Amino acid sequence: MKAMRLQQPGGPLAAVELPTPRPGEQQVLIEVLCCGVCRTDLHLLDGELPHIAYPIIPGHEIVGRVVECGRAVRGLEVGSRVGVPWLGFTCGACAYCRKGQENLCEQARFTGYSCDGGYAQWAVADARFCLPIPGHYSNAQAAPLLCAGLIGYRALRAAGDAQDIGLYGFGAAAHLIAQICRAQGRRVFALTRPDDVAAQEFARRLGASWAGGSDQRPPELLDAAIIFAPTGALVPAALAATRKGGSVVCAGIHMSDIPSFPYSLLWGERSIRSVANLTRADGLEFMKVATDVRLDVNVERFALADANQALEKLRQGRVEGAAVLDMAASG
Repeated sequence: MKAMRLQQPGGPLAAVELPTPRPGEQQVLIEVLCCGVCRTDLHLLDGELPHIAYPIIPGHEIVGRVVECGRAVRGLEVGSRVGVPWLGFTCGACAYCRKGQENLCEQARFTGYSCDGGYAQWAVADARFCLPIPGHYSNAQAAPLLCAGLIGYRALRAAGDAQDIGLYGFGAAAHLIAQICRAQGRRVFALTRPDDVAAQEFARRLGASWAGGSDQRPPELLDAAIIFAPTGALVPAALAATRKGGSVVCAGIHMSDIPSFPYSLLWGERSIRSVANLTRADGLEFMKVATDVRLDVNVERFALADANQALEKLRQGRVEGAAVLDMAASG
């Protein structure tokens, strides 16, 4: 099979030909149809995540068709369209797993990080961690649901019943979560890279009540802020924009260091929390929401061979919505 593989820190990805993988007892072999390109893939490329298993095929927003099932697989059949998310395996026995916190399992394995992902024509995945995909989304539209949507939704739940929500960084995740917020009757305040007029206009088109640069203050205090951008300096800025009793949710797997800030920004029972990974229950719940809300998923397609270009465009903030590798595209 053809694949784009990270050989060492710093990249770029190398085009390689590899044997088609074989599924284990609990695994399925999937023909990859589309795979989303996520900012986490940039952190992987830059060596910012610990214990990277080089060489590794990135990609954890996989949409594919099951072509072979391991002998212990139940509930999936050849021909099924499935989604493969970031969480690829958990032990099921540790204290976290037993408490329903499998996202924190110490033995967890993650697609495209600790096991090969979807920047390839074929992939294997644990059938127990594959997700159903609502039928009305195309393959390319469905791919961003599997991380941008899932992690964004977990972050939104962490914000509780907040009505006025600030979204710092308006990329793949924020453009989906903004639509869910609007469907739930919440108000969205979008904070983009300074002077990124195109992103601000995009946010307004998706129903944001206000859009401006992250160097600005929203016109009203927020009940909660969700930070999708990997920039630690946004934490004190978000705290300053949040009313007493509000929360700041950090949604990324990696963030630059948070600078020191006066205690007065935190005082008033404000809180800061992170979101780590996802659970299968999150996945099932979010797919139901995505069925009911019918999200307008904005995607830019790239061929598999153009994965490096997609990553660079994402790094520069020049993707409106989500970048997706489409195996049917020529490159």
